[in-house]
Amino acid sequence: MRVRINKSELRGRAAVPPSKSYTIRSLMCAALAKGKSRIINPLICDDTEAASEALGKVGIKIEKNEGCWEVTGSRFHAPEGDIYCRDSAATLRFMTTLASIIPGKCRMVPSPSLAKRPIEPLITALNKLKIKCYLEDSAIVVDEGRFLGGNVSMTGDVSSQFVSALLFLCPLAEAGLNIRLTTTPESGPYIEMTLACMKEFGVDIIASPTLQFFSSDFRQYKTADYTVEGDWSTASYLLAAGAMTGSTEVTGLNLNSIQGDRVILNLLSKMGASISAKKDIITSSRSNFKAFKADLTDCIDLLPTMAAVAALANGQSRLYGIRRARFKESNRVSAIREGLERMNIQVIEEEDTLIINGGKPSGATIDSFGDHRIAMAFSLLGAAVGNTVIEGAECVSKTFTNFWQTLESLGAKVESNV
Repeated sequence: MRVRINKSELRGRAAVPPSKSYTIRSLMCAALAKGKSRIINPLICDDTEAASEALGKVGIKIEKNEGCWEVTGSRFHAPEGDIYCRDSAATLRFMTTLASIIPGKCRMVPSPSLAKRPIEPLITALNKLKIKCYLEDSAIVVDEGRFLGGNVSMTGDVSSQFVSALLFLCPLAEAGLNIRLTTTPESGPYIEMTLACMKEFGVDIIASPTLQFFSSDFRQYKTADYTVEGDWSTASYLLAAGAMTGSTEVTGLNLNSIQGDRVILNLLSKMGASISAKKDIITSSRSNFKAFKADLTDCIDLLPTMAAVAALANGQSRLYGIRRARFKESNRVSAIREGLERMNIQVIEEEDTLIINGGKPSGATIDSFGDHRIAMAFSLLGAAVGNTVIEGAECVSKTFTNFWQTLESLGAKVESNV
């Protein structure tokens, strides 16, 4: 699908969707708890549907009601056929470890895009723990049923999801599980989100202050009523939209959240945007942007948003700590450079840094590369400068199914199927 965005002034109020990360994490915890849990306010999108379908394949019953998913956990059985994880990296990685306790053989199949993303460090870690896990073409096969545990070391700078995947198994290890990271973890807030979610389901993992060592909690998962908070990653587009084109009010966010992308408020303020918060309403208003420097190591999903804002800033902005963004739904570093250059913005791409010379971007046709965050970020520039076409615009359904309708409700001039 192709979407054209004409120059618009975005104003109004929008509710941010629930957190994708917390929805999937709470589904995993509920699946491991004996009895019925309720996931309240879950995000409904491609990735969370992938997670729920994958769990359903191995015996977890999920009753989906409006605003609430009831999950009956701990009744695992071998799947009939492959477990298709769509394009959800969290589903693939979490299910790979979960398969360690499921009798029989589990074969997790990624989408072609997901198959390009790293998985080997997790397979290596499971093999060290005597789990029979291997690649079969692009699929991951786990043939187990019993998880003894032990001691394992792994890198922490490829994906925090590898760490989270192992953490889910801590209470299930018969001999306990100790995890040591050989490098400083990147995207540490996502590991903290996993620990916080597990705690809501009765499991309190021992973690070092640097998040480089974790030790088992032998307490078992308990059922819970878990309410999913708003997603700060998704909120970044709505907040940046106001700062770039007018004024937006965003509701449904937890100002005390441990989500790393909550730093979007500080980043936009640092650039000169007018940000104010009153109760649960955050207002973001347009102003003249100034160039900035930002380390995005712990908030890597903000890269596309901040690159779009930097294109409108006067001067040279530097975004660094972004190497891992090359291994997302697209090579986001290169995708951003290509898109900005099409809009007549000069960009220097380095391995771990983007240097953006802001100014006056012009409308262009942008390839989303099937990446939801690229599509959403460049739509904001489209609203700011007009005459911009986003190719592959349907990819936003990965995390924000109603994104285009939400933009229109704020006043964006959007034409579909151009």
